[in-house]
Amino acid sequence: MTFDELCSKEVISIKDCRKLGHVVDLEFDECKGCICKLIVSPKNGLINFICPGEEYEIPFGNIRQIGPDIILVDFCI
Repeated sequence: MTFDELCSKEVISIKDCRKLGHVVDLEFDECKGCICKLIVSPKNGLINFICPGEEYEIPFGNIRQIGPDIILVDFCI
């Protein structure tokens, strides 16, 4: 899966079924060679670049499932 494919998926919390937004960045551990966190923003694309707002850092261990259209996470705002 590419980063672009990951960014196209909607991130949804399984705790309260809330749409959190889309992946805008990743935190990567260079020593271990793995993803540590997903950075998710409720805004998307150019709007997020011009006017950055609230972002959520979701630990990789909180990802429950990655489907064809959505990413389910165990995370609550």
